[in-house]
Amino acid sequence: MDFNYSEEQRMLADSLHRFIDTTYTFGVRRGIARESGGFDRDIWATLAEMGVTGLTVPADFGGFGEGPASQLVVQRELGRGLVLEPVNPSAVMATAILAGHGTAAQRAKWLPALASGERVLAIAYLEPESRYRPEAVQATARRSDHGYVLDGVKSLAWHGDAAHAFLVSARLDGEVALFLAPREAATVIAYPTIDGMRGADLRFDGARLPAEALVSIDGLAALQHGLDHGIAAQCAAAAGAMERLIEITAEYLRTRRQFGVALATLQALQHRMADMLVQKELALSMAYVAAQAMDESDPAARQRMLSGAKITTARAARFVGQQAVQLHGGMGMTDELEVGDYFKFLTMTDVLLGDTDFHMERYGAAMAV
Repeated sequence: MDFNYSEEQRMLADSLHRFIDTTYTFGVRRGIARESGGFDRDIWATLAEMGVTGLTVPADFGGFGEGPASQLVVQRELGRGLVLEPVNPSAVMATAILAGHGTAAQRAKWLPALASGERVLAIAYLEPESRYRPEAVQATARRSDHGYVLDGVKSLAWHGDAAHAFLVSARLDGEVALFLAPREAATVIAYPTIDGMRGADLRFDGARLPAEALVSIDGLAALQHGLDHGIAAQCAAAAGAMERLIEITAEYLRTRRQFGVALATLQALQHRMADMLVQKELALSMAYVAAQAMDESDPAARQRMLSGAKITTARAARFVGQQAVQLHGGMGMTDELEVGDYFKFLTMTDVLLGDTDFHMERYGAAMAV
């Protein structure tokens, strides 16, 4: 895989960079997080016009048909701006699942709508007792005359309150299957997360779904396909956030003076900044590894690469976030500066899509194959 930006990728990165600098400012993001439920439809429409929502949608369905390398470019810029909108849940994970495992009718109906930004999908696979494990499913689906009846509870559906429909895992005849359920089929309880984004708990009480709602009877394979794409995207977004946070911290040290000298001149602080830069470069390298894993045909090798990348990126994210807060001194603990927003985003890097303990276990299992 060639990770040198092509001309098209460079143009897309530059466009997103300008958009974030001029339009998606710190104040705008704060307003969206606090007043718009973490989702601004005008911003979403702009991202769609820029090609973000249709980046990996096949060209036959109105998208651009780009691969993991272009996704890395986009996510890195979105991470720099801490963009709140549901690009990863909908435009990355849900799109990957439908494109790879959806029926012909589902692809024809949903992929063009996802590419244009007209529709948003969320993945509902976590449950109160599942601890990141997609196979730990207690929700059930049973066949009926009209199709299926769905019962169960899902938790922490990423951007679930912005979704028009959900990709829901449930046990059908003892096996995990995946269904496409409309929003009205569920009771949705939404809430903010610490990084300014949104989660939702869903309850399905005898929800009636048509026969065509079944996405795949091999729900675990379909889910893992989407989650793998999401992990790769999250690693790239975290690397971008670290990159921007280091720039913010360096600027603060250059302008903040104590005892008549700029903090940036103090060698001990220079060493700490150097350590942050090393961790950022390590995380960016792991984002490349995660993107490359998506082209790996061997499932065990792909699992090792993705889990290793997620573990390393999460550790780097925590280190860079904590160092940035400390180097800002008392100001780093206030809500006035954006450093706190980056710290919260980077802290959530560990728990999103499987924490370090989960991925250590997953990595070990892949090594044993």
